[in-house]
Amino acid sequence: MDPWRFWRARGFWNRFFWPVSVLYCAVTAARRRLYEKGILRVCRVSRPVIVVGNITVGGTGKTPFVVWLCAQLQASGRRPGVALRGYGGLNRALLEVRPTTDPAIAGDEAVLLARRTGHVVVVCADRVAAARALIARGCDVVVCDDGLQHYRLGRTLEIGILDGVRRFGNEYCLPSGPLRERRARWEALDFRVTQGAPGPGEWAMRLEGTVAYAVGGGEAPIPVARLGRVHGVAGIGNPQRFFAYLRHLGLEVVAHAFPDHHTYVREDLDFADGDSVVMTEKDAVKCEAFARPGWWYVPVTAVVDTDLARRIVARLA
Repeated sequence: MDPWRFWRARGFWNRFFWPVSVLYCAVTAARRRLYEKGILRVCRVSRPVIVVGNITVGGTGKTPFVVWLCAQLQASGRRPGVALRGYGGLNRALLEVRPTTDPAIAGDEAVLLARRTGHVVVVCADRVAAARALIARGCDVVVCDDGLQHYRLGRTLEIGILDGVRRFGNEYCLPSGPLRERRARWEALDFRVTQGAPGPGEWAMRLEGTVAYAVGGGEAPIPVARLGRVHGVAGIGNPQRFFAYLRHLGLEVVAHAFPDHHTYVREDLDFADGDSVVMTEKDAVKCEAFARPGWWYVPVTAVVDTDLARRIVARLA
């Protein structure tokens, strides 16, 4: 079941769990205030820190945005590095991620970022340690992927990413709704980026990708539209968006949604009819070891107004 069907409603069960949501919001707000007041220690590092995150549960497009942001920072003369927790991986200690690192160890997003950005990527449960490691490796700006609620790491800028269709759902906090923090937190961010139709004060972002690449290599890239009827596979925060995008490109899609950060085995993709399989790039990094001919992935690129990049660089200066 798609949890967003529940998080968009304000029915009996949403109201039933509402007291827990109020408590959840109160605890997160109180924790943030403790850091703001200095009762809990904020650790600041010697270089600027940009935190990219969201206040809602589920995929919003953070990873493509981080790839875009790193490219814009590099174009401005900066040497960015990426710090993240490595969700979905077994590693909890400090680890520098290579393009060839096993995603089961580092997490799928970390390996994808190492491949797409070409910059230093470090995973660690302690984001302060990860930021310091990046600086020690010569990075002059730290981009923290999905660390908005990790208040221990001091930050120069906060950038929020939002799904423009789902937005804030019923505007309840977890578990009655999708919010990790109160709705007002969104308005307090330095920059607000929306995948889809933006609201007032928000920057629009869209994802584009029309070329399919063979999972594991071995075949030349082809236009996605040539694939016809396919099995669409997605283990991301919002798999329906990926399936809708494939249909927009003209494919007939048999959809197979898996949990976010799902660990695949070959049997998951063993479809008897022989049709091609098309997955996200994040899923592909976990399927390379047992890939078959006819398995494809579609990398997407974030398209964002370059004026946002200029404003971010100006704020860093």
